[in-house]
Amino acid sequence: MRTPFPSESCKETQLNAINPQSWLQVERGKLSKLSYQTPSSIESLIKVPEPPILPFFKPVDYVEVLAKIHEELESCPPHERSSLYLLQFQVFKGLGEAKLMRRSLCSAWLKASTVQEKLVFGAWLKYEKPGEELISDLLSSCGKCANEFVMIDIASELSTHVNITSPIVMVPDRNIVPKNVSFHIGDEKIDCDRQKIAELSAPFHAMLNGCFTESLREDIDLSQNNISPLGMRVINDFSLTGSLNEVSPNLLLEILLFANKFCCEKLKDACGRKLASLISSRQDAVELMEYALELNCPVLAVSCLQVFLRELPDSLNDSKIVELLSNANKQQRSIMVGSASYSLYSLLSEVAMNLDPKSDKATLFLECLVDSAESTRHKMVVYHQLGFVRLLRKEYDEAERLFEVALNAGHVYSVVGLARLGGITGRKLWSCEKLNSVISSVTPLGWMYQERSLYCEGDKRWEDLLKATKLDPTLTYPYMYRAASLMRKQNVEAALAEINRVLGFKLALECLELRFCFYLALENYQSAFCDVQAILTLSPSYRMFEGRVAASQLRTLVREHVENWTTADCWLQLYDRWSSVDDIGSLSVIYQMLESDAAKGVLYFRQSLLLLRLNCPDAAMRSLQLACQHASSEHERLVYEGWILYDTGHCEEGLRKAEESISQKRSFEAFFLKAYALADSSQDSSCSSTVVSLLEDALKCPSDRLRKGQALNNLGSVYVDCGKLDLAADCYINALKIQHTRALQGLARVHFLRNDKNAAYEEMTKLIEKAQNNASAYEKRSEYSERELAKEDLEMVTRLDPLRVYPYRYRAAVLMDNHKEKEAIEELSRAIAFKADLHLLHLRAAFHEHIGDVLGALRDCRAALAVDPNHQEMLELHSRVNSQEP
Repeated sequence: MRTPFPSESCKETQLNAINPQSWLQVERGKLSKLSYQTPSSIESLIKVPEPPILPFFKPVDYVEVLAKIHEELESCPPHERSSLYLLQFQVFKGLGEAKLMRRSLCSAWLKASTVQEKLVFGAWLKYEKPGEELISDLLSSCGKCANEFVMIDIASELSTHVNITSPIVMVPDRNIVPKNVSFHIGDEKIDCDRQKIAELSAPFHAMLNGCFTESLREDIDLSQNNISPLGMRVINDFSLTGSLNEVSPNLLLEILLFANKFCCEKLKDACGRKLASLISSRQDAVELMEYALELNCPVLAVSCLQVFLRELPDSLNDSKIVELLSNANKQQRSIMVGSASYSLYSLLSEVAMNLDPKSDKATLFLECLVDSAESTRHKMVVYHQLGFVRLLRKEYDEAERLFEVALNAGHVYSVVGLARLGGITGRKLWSCEKLNSVISSVTPLGWMYQERSLYCEGDKRWEDLLKATKLDPTLTYPYMYRAASLMRKQNVEAALAEINRVLGFKLALECLELRFCFYLALENYQSAFCDVQAILTLSPSYRMFEGRVAASQLRTLVREHVENWTTADCWLQLYDRWSSVDDIGSLSVIYQMLESDAAKGVLYFRQSLLLLRLNCPDAAMRSLQLACQHASSEHERLVYEGWILYDTGHCEEGLRKAEESISQKRSFEAFFLKAYALADSSQDSSCSSTVVSLLEDALKCPSDRLRKGQALNNLGSVYVDCGKLDLAADCYINALKIQHTRALQGLARVHFLRNDKNAAYEEMTKLIEKAQNNASAYEKRSEYSERELAKEDLEMVTRLDPLRVYPYRYRAAVLMDNHKEKEAIEELSRAIAFKADLHLLHLRAAFHEHIGDVLGALRDCRAALAVDPNHQEMLELHSRVNSQEP
C-alpha cells in the first residue's frame, strides 16, 4: 500500500522537535563541522525506520504460483478466470511489478463472466490509474472509446439474467367473474382489467380469480395498502402495456414497495430499472441502495454500486456508503454484486487501506473479504492483510492469531508479522527462532535475512543485511542501515557511496530523504536542496522525519543557505547536469525553474521525460498532464496530449495528435513526436525515410540544445538501421558538439559496424567517465570487449544496477557453453528470485529443457506466459515442452 506505516500524527510540529535547526542556522558558515557534532544530534537527524511490513501476497516461490495459476487458466471454466487473474494481480503486487499488475486487472476485466465482475474490475483499473478520465477524453477526441472506463448500462446487461414467471391465469367461470374490477383508494376509484391485474402476480391472481370473496366483486378497497390513486393508475397502465412511462422517483418508490408487497415481479423489476436510470448523484445511489437491498432489486443495486465504485476513493469517505457495503449480509451481497463478492471486497479493502490502514472501514471491509474468500490461497492473503491492520491498530493478540493462521495456511511471509510482534512484546529470541525455522525450511530469500537482522546486534546484524542484499539487491533498508551506520562513524565517503549505490538504480523517496539528511549534516546545502527538490518532484505532498514535517517546509529552510540562481543560471545548470547524465540533478533544476515565469508547459514536459528515464511512470504521467494544463498554445497542448496517448499504449492516436499540431504550426516537438510514434508503430522498413524527413523537419524548427541533441541522436539511430554509417556519425558528432553525451553510445556503434572495435570501446569509456548514471554504458561497452573484460564490465553493471537482466543472461550463457548447467541455472535463479522477467524465465526454461528437466521447463514456461501471454517464442517453447510432459 502507499503508506503502510503512517506517522502517529500528521500535524505540523515545531522543527525543534526533530532538531534540524542546529543544521540550519540562518547565517551561512556558522555551523560547526560534522566532527564537532555530538552523537545525539547526529542520531536525531539520521534515523532509519524499520522496513515496513507489506500487506501483500508474497509467496516464497512466486514462479511456482504463477505457473499454477496459468495451468488452471488453461483448463478452468470461464466463470473462474477473473478470480484467477485477480490472484495473479496479487502476486505481481507483492513483486512490485506495476505494469504486470495492470495487465492482470485488464485480463480479469476482459474475462469477466458477469456484469458485476466487469463493473468491479473496470472500477479497479480506473482507481489504479488516477487521471484515466483525461486519457478517456483524449481517446474520445480521436474517435476511440476506452471501454473499461465507460458507464455500463446495467439494465440492458442484466435483462437476460432476471428470471420472472407470470402466474397461470385460471378463470373458473367467466359468467360469474366480472371482466373489470374497480379499486377504491380513499375517495377515488380506479377501473382496471381484472385479468391484466391478475397476471401481475400470484397474490393478485388468487385474490381476483380464486376462492376469495374479492373474485366475485367489482369493487375492492385498497386504501390500507400504502398506494395512492395516482400510483394505482400507473400500475393499471403497466398491466395493460407492460411498461412504465414518465413517473417521478417518489411515485416509483411507492409503486416498488407495493409491487414487493404483492409479489409483482415484473412490475418490481420495471420500477428498479426505471429508478436505476434516474440516479444522478451519489446521494441518490445511497438512498436507493437501501431499497434495492431490502426489496431484492438487483438492477437497482448494481446501478447504485456502479456510482460508488466510479467515485472511489472519495465515496469511501461517506460513512453511509461504508455502512451499506460493510453491513450487507450474504443475501444482500448476492443482490448487489452476484458472485463477485470476493473481487468487490478485495477492491474496497485496498482502497480503504490506502486511505488509512488503521481505520475502522479497512477492518470492516477485510472482515467482509474473509467471509467472501473461498479458496485457501485467497484466505491466507486476507488473513495476512487483516493481521497487518490489527498490528497497526495495536490489537496484538488478534494480530498474532491472524498471522499464525496465514502462516499455517502457507503464507510464509506472515512470519514477518509474527516476528515484529515478538519484538514489540519483548520476545526477540522467539522472533529469531521463528525466522531461523523459516530460513532452514525453504529456499531463503532476502527479506528473511533483512527481518532477522532486526533482532540481532553488531556484526551479526551486518552479516544478515549483506546476505539480504546479495539475495535481493532491491531491498532498500540494508543500504540505508549501512549508510547511516557509516555516517555515525563519520565515514562520510563510504556512507554516501552506500546510499548512492541504491539511488543509482532505484529512486526511492526514503533513500533520497536519508541522503538529504547526510548533506545537511555535512553542511552541503546545495546537494541537500537538490535532493529535497527531487523528492517534491516525485511526491509534492511528501512528509519527512517520520511524517512530521512537510518536505516543502524543509526546502524553504534549506533555501536560505543556497545561492539564488537566475533563469540563465538555471539553464546553464540544466545543460551541465543533462550532459553529465545527472538525472536527479536535472529534476531538481527543473523544479526550481518552475518557480519562475518561464513557460511551464515546456518545463513540465522535460520533467516527464526525466521521470520516465528514472522509471517513475506515474510521476511522469502527472507531469505530462500538468504540461497540458500549462501549455501556452493549442498546438503545444496537442503535442503533450499526443505523448500522453503514446505513453499509455495508444500510438496511432498519439500520431494523430502530432499531425493535428503540425497542421496548426510546424514545431520541433510536433515533428519529433510524429517521428517517434511512426518509428514505433510501423513495422515497415520503408517508413525510415519518412522518419528521417520528420526529424530533419524537427531540427529546422526552433528548440534548445537539449532537445536538438536528442533529435540528432535519434536521427543517427535511424541512419544506422538503414546502413548509412557516415550520415549517422555526422549526427552523433553534431549531437556531441551540443553536449548530448549519450551520443557517444551511438558513435561507438558506428565504429563497431565499421569493424573498429577498439574505437567503439574507447567511445564507451568516455561515456562511462562522463556520465553519472553509467550502468547502461558499462553494459554496452561489454559488447565491444574481449570475454574477460566483458565479464568485468557486466559484473560492474550488476553492482550498479542489479535490475538489468542482460548480465545474468550473459553469465549464464557462458556457463552453459562451458557445460556448467547447474551453475548456469543458479545464475538465472539468482535474478529471477527478485525480478519477474520474461527473458530470464525463457532462458531458464530452455536450460531446463536442455538437461531433460521437463517439469522445471514447463513451470518456467507457464510463469513466463503469465508475464507475457502473447510472446511467440515462449508459446512455441511451451507447446514443445508440454508435449514432453510425463
